[in-house]
Amino acid sequence: MLESHDSEHFYAGITDDVPTRLAKHNAGEVSHTSKFRPWRLKTYVAFSDEKQAFAFEKYLKSGSGRAFAKKRL
Repeated sequence: MLESHDSEHFYAGITDDVPTRLAKHNAGEVSHTSKFRPWRLKTYVAFSDEKQAFAFEKYLKSGSGRAFAKKRL
């Protein structure tokens, strides 16, 4: 979970290399997040099962998942 510098925008994504992915977001290489730079790592969750990781990402992008993330993450 990434948080914009102004703390008004959040981004949930999936990667196997957190530092490299964060650098890409901050370099403007990800069109969806480039206008809200800079980003900082707010929370990360590691999964041993890729299927569970994708399911959790999908949940975080849902209405109830966004509410959960805002309150708990």
